[in-house]
Amino acid sequence: MASEFFAEGGSDISLTITPGDSGVLQVIANGEMIFDRKAEDGRYPDLPRVKQMRAAIRDMLAAPVAADD
Repeated sequence: MASEFFAEGGSDISLTITPGDSGVLQVIANGEMIFDRKAEDGRYPDLPRVKQMRAAIRDMLAAPVAADD
């Protein structure tokens, strides 16, 4: 799964994948939670869900960056 995300975002995105005790699994891209196993009824991401997460990363990269005022 990690290789899928890095293939999508490369070095243009900050990505954190946090596995933990008791089956915790969180994926955070550019500070935004895109997957939390606990919030998804304890299910691990299947292929369609991984594709949704890749799309979220792609959308983040395509979104215009707000300029500081």
